[in-house]
Amino acid sequence: MESSRSFFLCFLISLLTFHSFPPPSIAQLSPSETGTLFEIQQLLQYPEAFQDWNNSTDFCHLPPSPFLVIACSGNRVTELTVTGNKPSPSQIATKPTSRKNPPFPNQTLSGNFSIVSFFTTLTNLTSLKILSLVSLGLWGPLPPMIDQLNSLQELNISSNFIYGEIPASISSMKNFTSLCLSGNLLNGSVPDLIPLQSLQVLDLGFNQLGPAFPSLGPALVNISLRNNSMRSEIPSTIAGFVLLQRFDVSFNSLVGSIPPALFSLPSIQYLVLRFNQLSGALPVNTLTCSGNLTYVDISENYLTGNLPVCIGSGAGNRTVLSYWNCLSSGVSSRYQHNVSFCDKAVTLTVQPSVGGQNGQSRSKLGVILGVIVGFVGAGGVVGMVILVIIIKAKRSNNKGRSSIKCDSFVVDKTPSVRGSPVVDGRHVPRGIKSPTLGLPPYHVFKLEDMEDATNNFDPANLVGEGSHGQLYKGCLRDGSTAMVKCLKLKQKHSQQNLQQHMEVISKLRHHHLVSIVGHCIVTYQDHPNTAMTLFLVLENVANGSLRDHLTDSKKREYLQWPQRMGITMGIARGIQFLHTGFAPGVFGNDLKIENILLDDSLTAKISSYNISLPSKVGSESPLNRQDASNRLSSTENPEKNDIYQLGVILLEVITGKPITSESEADNLKYQLEKALAESTSKLQELIDPSLRGTFAYESMKTAVEISTKCLCEDPSARPTIEDVVWHLQYSMQVQQGWSTTSGNLSTKF
Repeated sequence: MESSRSFFLCFLISLLTFHSFPPPSIAQLSPSETGTLFEIQQLLQYPEAFQDWNNSTDFCHLPPSPFLVIACSGNRVTELTVTGNKPSPSQIATKPTSRKNPPFPNQTLSGNFSIVSFFTTLTNLTSLKILSLVSLGLWGPLPPMIDQLNSLQELNISSNFIYGEIPASISSMKNFTSLCLSGNLLNGSVPDLIPLQSLQVLDLGFNQLGPAFPSLGPALVNISLRNNSMRSEIPSTIAGFVLLQRFDVSFNSLVGSIPPALFSLPSIQYLVLRFNQLSGALPVNTLTCSGNLTYVDISENYLTGNLPVCIGSGAGNRTVLSYWNCLSSGVSSRYQHNVSFCDKAVTLTVQPSVGGQNGQSRSKLGVILGVIVGFVGAGGVVGMVILVIIIKAKRSNNKGRSSIKCDSFVVDKTPSVRGSPVVDGRHVPRGIKSPTLGLPPYHVFKLEDMEDATNNFDPANLVGEGSHGQLYKGCLRDGSTAMVKCLKLKQKHSQQNLQQHMEVISKLRHHHLVSIVGHCIVTYQDHPNTAMTLFLVLENVANGSLRDHLTDSKKREYLQWPQRMGITMGIARGIQFLHTGFAPGVFGNDLKIENILLDDSLTAKISSYNISLPSKVGSESPLNRQDASNRLSSTENPEKNDIYQLGVILLEVITGKPITSESEADNLKYQLEKALAESTSKLQELIDPSLRGTFAYESMKTAVEISTKCLCEDPSARPTIEDVVWHLQYSMQVQQGWSTTSGNLSTKF
């Protein structure tokens, strides 16, 4: 969600800035610029947005599209905005395979792509002022010759696979008003950006930039450096940024004290310093807050002492989050560490040299004392071995910090098929995402493949065992992990019949389902008791269940309202696919919160949808509605029962309370309906306390209303899944608008 919000912000600034230009001319585009656009089409390997181009295309007057915008002035292109559907690096839980070839094959443009040739071609658009290339799978180091785009004012190449350092030549692009490079693989120090005196928007989040805090000009209005590898102090020069409205440096390793001037900057509205190593006490008597400041998040640092009045007892309508520090008065001790914890952590933290300009690495003992989180200097990618060490250490000490210091990898203690914004990590609207984006292709495996994957079915890889077979964790030949389910079919099946069933099941794939990615059928001629063995290869989702995240008090703090909205929308999209996107429809699914798994990017995946295999030759299709082997016997309307179960999950997400019976669900439904009718404060009392300050009231109200409708006693009165998706989408749009404007809606919690 954070990434989506950053993209929306960049897009909005681009839109407003562009409309300050003179109206475009109705003249035809010059032949040279037309030829350049066709070259760009070829270099981008013919993305979908360019499919209809031909020699008669009027590029300056294309029909409106969310994927492509070309604006002209005179006979020159002034804006080129292209949005694709490729994932961003933060959505992929594996390390790059190479720095010379595409870092993530099948997720980026092919090995024939040359980023140097591409930007060289772009320089032929001599009047280009706005360039936005989002989620296109671009890869390679950003070429130094980018400064030849002399007229460029806004650059957005977020959610691609640009790696290496930001070229120093970018410091000479003095026309820049907006620079968005978030969601890539950039590392190293940021060039000096002080010469960019017109720069107002800077978004470098979700990279591996660091360790020094960048040198920035005081004209900036929005700064996002979140999810990087910065390990220095926040410079005192920030006191001169009088135009600054939004400042987000969360999820870094910044040290030292928080400059008090940050809180009193005249324009500051949104201040996020979460998950760093900031320490010391804020000046209680002298710190003042700007009247514009509406949101402060200083959670998960090493702060001590008391909160100043303007972010403590006198915060008023100002939202302040200060969990998991070592603060004393003015905050709940339930969500604070002992002072000794912060004292030890600060003592063991290696401070940077003055100014933080050297490249020395330092230790971070934030998750638990005594565990060193290594940062790989060249690539900036945290090794999976280190993550395993952290997880093992975390098991032995529950009093440490509440999550791993790596936004792209969240590892559960036991990978299991029963075991993930903003936030969607990409900078594109959720609605244009392909249902099977990121899923591996379906394979028909051989027995040797299954043996290799499980190390000859080594008992060490056995995850679980039931009456019908075993479940193994395996590693496929492409390096990906998977779960291998071994089903021994004791009655003789025809090979053709079983293959037909598997052909149907192979099409049941969606981004929000735990998908079957392949199978293997082994026939035994000389074993009368075991005629066949069917191996199902399942997608491995190893970040635990939604239940795990909501019941763990520390994990729950990370599931703020935008993240929970993304998760619930994912669940609804998965059910929508089961009900309407796959003939003849899959109903009567076991939709429980513990059966909703979360991947590393907090994407929801339903693990318990209703598929079954034939019990004998000639049996019905596993997806036939009349096959009741896996149906819920408690309902005559399995479609509406799915809606009811979805409503229960929504209530648990909203309230944070586990629901174990139908009577509990009905009672909570009654309380919410009563609160909606009485007052906003009554509703606030029922919402999960950890959500307060993170949502717009209208967004929450919409979600509560559709949730209670899902629980109607009369199944015919419950909404369809399309109705649920529509209302959740509306709720998300309201929330995104509130988040983008830093809470400028008239009604909020």
